[in-house]
Amino acid sequence: MTVSIRSGRPYPLGAQFDGEGVNFALFSANATRVDVCLFEPLTGFEHARLTLPECTDEVFHGYVSGVGIGTAYGFRVHGPYDPEHGHRFNPHKLVIDPYAKVLTGRLRTNDLMAGFQPVTLDDASFDTRDSARVVPKALVTDSRVPPCVSFRPARPWRDTVIYEAHVRGLTMQMPRLPRAKAGTYEGLGAPETIEHLTKLGITAIELMPIQAFVDDGFLTRKGLSNYWGYSPLCYFAPEPRYDHGERGVSVVDRVRNMVCALHEAGIEVLLDVVYNHTGEVDQFGPTICFRGIDNASYYRLNPDRPRWYINDTGTGNTLNAGHPRVTQMILDSLRYWVEAIGVDGFRFDLATSVGREPHGFDAEGRFLTALRQDPLLSTVKLIAEPWDIGPGGYQLGNFPPGFSEWNDRFRDTVRAFWRGDELVAPELAARLLGSPDRFDRSNRRPSASVNFITAHDGFTLRDLVSYAAKHNEANLEDNRDGHSDNHSTNYGTEGPSTDPTIVATRKRQMRNMLATLLFSQGTPMLLAGDELANSQLGNNNAYCQDNPVGWVTWNPADDAELADFVANVVRLRQTHPVFRQTRFLHGTPRPEDGLIDVEWIAVSGRPMSGSDWNSRECKAFGVLLRDSALPHAEENGDAVYLMLNAHRANRRFHLPPSRDGLSWKPILSSDMPTGRPAAATPRRAWQAVEVPGRTFLAFVEVRA
Repeated sequence: MTVSIRSGRPYPLGAQFDGEGVNFALFSANATRVDVCLFEPLTGFEHARLTLPECTDEVFHGYVSGVGIGTAYGFRVHGPYDPEHGHRFNPHKLVIDPYAKVLTGRLRTNDLMAGFQPVTLDDASFDTRDSARVVPKALVTDSRVPPCVSFRPARPWRDTVIYEAHVRGLTMQMPRLPRAKAGTYEGLGAPETIEHLTKLGITAIELMPIQAFVDDGFLTRKGLSNYWGYSPLCYFAPEPRYDHGERGVSVVDRVRNMVCALHEAGIEVLLDVVYNHTGEVDQFGPTICFRGIDNASYYRLNPDRPRWYINDTGTGNTLNAGHPRVTQMILDSLRYWVEAIGVDGFRFDLATSVGREPHGFDAEGRFLTALRQDPLLSTVKLIAEPWDIGPGGYQLGNFPPGFSEWNDRFRDTVRAFWRGDELVAPELAARLLGSPDRFDRSNRRPSASVNFITAHDGFTLRDLVSYAAKHNEANLEDNRDGHSDNHSTNYGTEGPSTDPTIVATRKRQMRNMLATLLFSQGTPMLLAGDELANSQLGNNNAYCQDNPVGWVTWNPADDAELADFVANVVRLRQTHPVFRQTRFLHGTPRPEDGLIDVEWIAVSGRPMSGSDWNSRECKAFGVLLRDSALPHAEENGDAVYLMLNAHRANRRFHLPPSRDGLSWKPILSSDMPTGRPAAATPRRAWQAVEVPGRTFLAFVEVRA
């Protein structure tokens, strides 16, 4: 193959095919030279190495004639190898284009990727071995691919029910799904998967990372792998390991087809994205991308000793999201996923890191402001995980308008209340109303609170009621990893039990927490498999368990009832707008009728007093919900009364007053397997209701 190179253009970044050749452009503020290396796609043989002839505004660029779509390439970047000053250039190490759209294979670390000599354990040493044979290559793709034109559900936040799932884990053991599709993008978009999601009433699936990520060396050396995917490297490229389809269809098309299939079913697709760190980890990690391109620009380094990385993420490094070119890369990648793939929003892992400025977290900082100002990205769903382990890392409620946030206070409070902890009820009251103490400012809506009981990080719902302690021995870290305080309990036996009383209690507690989640103001998020009573055998950190421990187990005998319960409660949530209000409730009289928009009612039927709330015995109360009294609130006439009894023993509640001619009709009872009350006969105001221990009841005001 005969190729030639000329100056080309410094934009767009990455590899751009124009029908005749490819323009390569790579940002590096501190490099002295950049070579583009071309490889035979089948043999991996490097058949050409060309120096990019120009550098404009810190972008090295060159136009290569005679190459086209499918060309495999990588870069070798020259510059100082001076770790003490933050520079780790090593042209012996092939580095991947940060703008790569497709990779030739999955990313596995290898000691050839080390920029230093691994045997010395000295990151200041210099390694001259060529890493090209172990580094996946980027492939030139068609830059003229049209934007995704599939139907977009565009679900309002108030109607959103999120389902957090892993592409592989959800479908690996799914019955009826063809085995060839199990664990793949195609499987996630298959009719069998979509049927399950639609039966539950899911409106948005939040996928754990599918941007290409690294299998960490410390895991592969133990025979494990990076199952969850929170070690990103290529923010534009889909992870290859979930693509097992027929030849001739690119992984990009496969992901796009998955998104389109979900859209046609009315389900939005959200991506869990990790822009806080990369899989190159600390100074002893591999040189496969950013470290070898411009370490001092892409990463936040210790200002007093740049040899060391700032580690606000607990994973070895922190991406320098405030750098203009890094901000550009992040925004460009997000737009690519929206425009070319069709996704509907993003959940930002450890989002405090991308909002941290030199002086600390700043909701008006450079990256967060750029994201909110972007004409496209500001219109999609944005969710922050509002914490990291850096200074001032916990920022729940402090992200700017336009973001929703994972609410761990909701998680911990609901768990503690139903476990029977004392003095939890007052905080639960705030969580049931969308956490106005955290989010009611700057005209944010209750949907800003993403409520959840469980997520990928922690116990599953079944394990939450089956284990008092974590059991992470399979991770081969001597059970040191994972959270130790889970607000969990086992109700008499650690792990699986055949005792009918224990089994019944566990099932009821799962239903109680699910009902609390789905009947609270805010945006509910379910963990995939919780509706199936999925267990991870007590492992609350299954990040490296790409096996039945980490996969969703489908247990038809047990799970049909719980899945029916979830579907029933989701249906009730969507039927009654009072559960998904657009304004916060503050116990204010409504202008139209003088009725209070939310009332807290003691078991006796009288209003809750301060002494009631502060009593250690306050483990049961009622809440009467109506439309918000705030201006522009939705008006639907709904009134719903919820009874929560976390005591072990029964409590006799009294129904509250109702409007003239109306009665209270039971619509949910957590002591029934599917939630449907045994008797749905309307009841009069003030009528006594015997609420069994550890039970959640719901009534709606109806005309008798």
